[in-house]
Amino acid sequence: MKVNWRHIPPANNSYAALYAACELAGYRLDPVSEPSGDITCYSLTSISERTYRDEIADADCITIVGGPHASACYSDVAAYADYVIVGEGEYTLPRLISALERGDEIPPGVATKSGYTPADHTVLLDAYPPFTTVFGYTEISRGCPFGCGYCQTPRLFGRCMRHRSIDEIAAATARFRDVRLVTPNAFAYGSDGIHPRFDRVERLLSRLKNRIYFGTFPGEVRPEFVTDRSLELVVQYCANTRLHFGAQSGSDRILRQIRRGHTVDDVLSAVDCCREHALAPTVDFILGLPGEDEEDEIATVDLIQSVTRSGQAHVHYFMPLPGTPLAAAEPHPLLPETQKILGRLALAGKITGSWMEHEIRFFRQSSHV
Repeated sequence: MKVNWRHIPPANNSYAALYAACELAGYRLDPVSEPSGDITCYSLTSISERTYRDEIADADCITIVGGPHASACYSDVAAYADYVIVGEGEYTLPRLISALERGDEIPPGVATKSGYTPADHTVLLDAYPPFTTVFGYTEISRGCPFGCGYCQTPRLFGRCMRHRSIDEIAAATARFRDVRLVTPNAFAYGSDGIHPRFDRVERLLSRLKNRIYFGTFPGEVRPEFVTDRSLELVVQYCANTRLHFGAQSGSDRILRQIRRGHTVDDVLSAVDCCREHALAPTVDFILGLPGEDEEDEIATVDLIQSVTRSGQAHVHYFMPLPGTPLAAAEPHPLLPETQKILGRLALAGKITGSWMEHEIRFFRQSSHV
């Protein structure tokens, strides 16, 4: 059976992980620029879905669709795709391909026009390599205990953190000079995601013999995890001179409302701590969050300007994502003065991102460092 993978650049890391999982099961996912073969697989976000929906509906082969959008909107996607993988795919995708090849019953974790049976498993990261011959970043942790209202991560992967073992991480990264690690919160490695275990973080970093980039894209951190101890580990073991973490808002009221789990003071403390350890902070912000008023927006812009005196801000306009508590919420329109300030900061090279077009965020995120 000929199984292909539709090449979509921002889904490259998903391709690497699923290629490895399918390879273990005896299947090869060949990259293609259009649907072909017996089966073509897709991984879609809520932005890319707009581009590939008609292509999938018109495909002359079996189509299997996964990814964050498909997982959150599986009934909608099943209206034009043959099979929809809901949630994690390492176990379900090879199992589905095998069922199609043998003519067996469709496994749990797959939606069709006829309905959906929830998955009967949770992926153990050590059971699958992060990549094999198709290279990707090394995922070290999955899941997040925080319930940020805008975020799909805990809805896709659960609120219990799972970690890849140090032995498996070391084996996966051994062939590379530079190592970048995928995780919802790099400083949460080895912990429950709420109470840091910096002893385990140090055990991981001391084991790797590469140029390590830790706490920066694609494995940022949370501001309350930025401490003297965590930054001492970065300075001692890592190559990055920046630390990337999320603030999202400069208003404590909005942070509480979106269930972010930290305060503005935590952000300010993290920025100061970075300065003290000669690390430049790169801080994420979301503008236009539902429920914002002018005072909240001004507070966020003030915090952005404060951050950019010693670092950089990464700014985006709120996009409601399916499957999240804020999926039905409308973005708050930005003040004209906010747009002027952001424009000046962008021209000065102080901020990156997009506060106007979500497509810019989607197609550039894979190159952000």
